[in-house]
Amino acid sequence: MIKNILTALILTVTATGAFSQEKPMPLYPNGVPNSKPTPASYVETINDTFWITNVSIPTLTAYVPEKGTANGTAVIICPGGSYAGLASAHEGFAIAKEFNKIGVTAFVLKYRLPTDLIMVDKTIGPQQDAQRAIQMVRQDAAKWGINPNRIGIIGFSAGGHLASTEGTHFDKVVIDNKDNISVRPDFMMLIYPVITFGEKTHAGSRENLLGKNPTQEQLNLYSNEKQVTTNTPPTFIVHAEDDDVVPVENALLMYDALVKNKVKAEMHLFPAGGHGFGMFNPKSKGLWFEWAKIWMGDNGWLGK
Repeated sequence: MIKNILTALILTVTATGAFSQEKPMPLYPNGVPNSKPTPASYVETINDTFWITNVSIPTLTAYVPEKGTANGTAVIICPGGSYAGLASAHEGFAIAKEFNKIGVTAFVLKYRLPTDLIMVDKTIGPQQDAQRAIQMVRQDAAKWGINPNRIGIIGFSAGGHLASTEGTHFDKVVIDNKDNISVRPDFMMLIYPVITFGEKTHAGSRENLLGKNPTQEQLNLYSNEKQVTTNTPPTFIVHAEDDDVVPVENALLMYDALVKNKVKAEMHLFPAGGHGFGMFNPKSKGLWFEWAKIWMGDNGWLGK
């Protein structure tokens, strides 16, 4: 874990000229929906490894490719952290910079973490922020030089659960959407994702989102392999078979559901690598981002 974080920090320090980071944009300039007054004790924190907790004001931070290199594709990045925190370095801005290198405009989402302290309904809080992120980028696509039909989402671990929720629950819009802007991502990338809330779930993510005693209806609703339809976006999946935090069956269940619904999908399984490795699997010389780049190119998302 420490090695991964150091790698991400080194990337941050050494990257030059290939991108520019914009100021964080509040998702809800006119007030956060589904919110209670934030207690004085609920203060956002960020430590020296860029782990963020207690998010009450969600934001979106744009990372823009070098001038002249953007190809019109955008991606929303959802860092993981068990729905308890956000691993915003190696699953956030380090990823954004790699997308910038291939001409993709990237937006790192700092989403609210589910809690009864600041939310009326904590089960939809992160989902609202992911939908709002897609809505914002699509609404302002011209401003960013983005094709509104080439906006994807990528998520890691619990961020993968959020991304897969966004990619399977988009017909149930949980934010204000008076202009009827589609919140469906055009593609999904799920990296060692939490998918199911059934037997093979990551218990911490499930409890943080749904509480200690969820109903069977809630468990089914947020077992996203059960929510796949023929309209689910094309999906790219990466997982390690020896993941002892989020079992590999999460990826397998999702891939199976996608294939059964005739959704274009590609999956890569590392024999080893564990969980939370971010960009670089320490047990393999294989680079999943290179495979993702090929997948994106094959699907027409890297041409201008």
